Amino acid sequence: MPVFTRLRQQPDTSPEIEPEETTEQAPAAPRTLRSRLSDFRDRHPTATRNTRWTITILAAVLVLGALLLPNRIEALHTDRFTRIPVEAILGAAVALALPRRPRLIVAVVSGVALGAMTILNLLDMGFLEYLGRAFNVVLDWELLPDAQSYVEDAMGKTVAIAATIGVFVLIFLLLSLMALAMVRLSNVLARNKQTATRGTLIATVVWVLCSALGLQVSGVPIASDRTAGAVAIQARRVHDTLRDEAEFQKIAKVDAFGNTPPSQLVPDLRGKDMIFTFIESYGRSAIEDPVEAPGVDATLDARTKALAKAGFHAKSGWLTSATYGGSSWLGHSTTMSGLWISNQQRYRTLMASDHMSLTEAFKKTGDWDTVGIMPGVQKSWPESKFYGLDSYRNAFQMGYKGPKFSWSTMPDQYALQQFQNLEHSKKRSKPLMSLVILTSSHQPWAPIPKMVPWNDLGDGSVFNSIQKAGKNPSDIITSSPKSQAEYGKSVQYSVTALTEWLERYGTKDTVLVFLGDHQPIARVSGNKASRDVPISIVAKDPKVLDKINDWNWTDGLRPAHNAPVWKMSSFRDKFLTAYGSTPHPKKG
Repeated sequence: MPVFTRLRQQPDTSPEIEPEETTEQAPAAPRTLRSRLSDFRDRHPTATRNTRWTITILAAVLVLGALLLPNRIEALHTDRFTRIPVEAILGAAVALALPRRPRLIVAVVSGVALGAMTILNLLDMGFLEYLGRAFNVVLDWELLPDAQSYVEDAMGKTVAIAATIGVFVLIFLLLSLMALAMVRLSNVLARNKQTATRGTLIATVVWVLCSALGLQVSGVPIASDRTAGAVAIQARRVHDTLRDEAEFQKIAKVDAFGNTPPSQLVPDLRGKDMIFTFIESYGRSAIEDPVEAPGVDATLDARTKALAKAGFHAKSGWLTSATYGGSSWLGHSTTMSGLWISNQQRYRTLMASDHMSLTEAFKKTGDWDTVGIMPGVQKSWPESKFYGLDSYRNAFQMGYKGPKFSWSTMPDQYALQQFQNLEHSKKRSKPLMSLVILTSSHQPWAPIPKMVPWNDLGDGSVFNSIQKAGKNPSDIITSSPKSQAEYGKSVQYSVTALTEWLERYGTKDTVLVFLGDHQPIARVSGNKASRDVPISIVAKDPKVLDKINDWNWTDGLRPAHNAPVWKMSSFRDKFLTAYGSTPHPKKG
């Protein structure tokens, strides 16, 4: 007991245990994307290696494809992409020679440049398909909004918006991916410098031998300098465009009839009711192509007979248009000015000049009232001054309440009837000179109007059922055979509407000159089609046609295959001369 007591009373000498502090641990730092990719590569080396090779191969295919890409749709064949581009060899040599930072800068810049060149090649394809010429980097950007408007009219606003967005996305992706592809390839070359150097030297020797020996596969040279050549062509095109602008300003100031007194302009047509009419896309193919010709030729022959029965006779020939597939205003201005208006810059220069148009010659005499019928014009049209028109009617000034027929704002038959109602039937102290632009044969040739009784035209509502029953533009525009067939039908409609109008309202003093503005697009006329368009002069007075006997044109509305072919720009002076005008040149 005493012992127990002593033990219990001894002080506790064991160390005091402090309670643990409960502190919260800081969360682990988030792992970066690079660390995650590093872990993935460590865990999946085979997949990583395969992915790297795939990306490299895709980059090489993208770059090589861009270097070898032609600028014509018909040239898109496999053999075009099995050649050796010299630009790739030069690019590899530069990448191997430069240190890292300059190498990457050059890779990005050259990638963007190659992407831009690819865009130009694609634009060339589109312009060659629709306008029969390559894209002009100086002049043609302003035509792109017109292309968007055409898509909207033909395919609808939703499709046009989607297409526009798609184009911008495509451009962004093409420029970005091409730059990334060039960086990728330059990095691969730098990492494998010894092997890449040997490969570049071998490729150089092979290219030089193939070039020197002229080796080909399926008629295509193995050694290619396609992109370098395309850049040179673009540079030359820019230079030629700028030089042409300066030269044409001088040409436009020269006019063989610029100082002719009014009394000496077209004296042999005094008192005549003059009508100059352009039929949209009315080209030589409509009369001679195996698909379109049977229907169009039958219509021309039938209308020739119908006109003859009404007392009218015609002579027809060929003109070579300054444009193809589109840009109708270039054909109009070339015919009327006597100058070759083959691009937008020439057109602007001409419109700002005081060069006399054929239609203005009639106004200058003071013996005609002058008017324009422009169903395709949907905005202000300052060009009316150049054409010498006292007034003109656009698409909104003809009282039309019916539906649009794709791009065409109204059927030709309606436009012609309104021409009669609003202008041609008016009592005047002078005869009338009219410029009429018909639009129903404008692509995409669906839906196409049909002739209705002239007395039933009213405000155009009669065409509602015809438009609804017509074909869908998207079904026609994507098919060459369908486009050809419907194009032929549209020309038949326009010719029928015009000549029936002449039968109905023409008089002994009426003189009708009608022609096409250009050939239809290549999908319809063919890749090797001419730029010729038919032209006819129709009159009751035999003296009118006697004046052009020495032209050797074909009797009737259908020109013979071997009828004379003139440049469209020669028509003004030939016409003025034939009808008694006396040249008094104006020199620049």
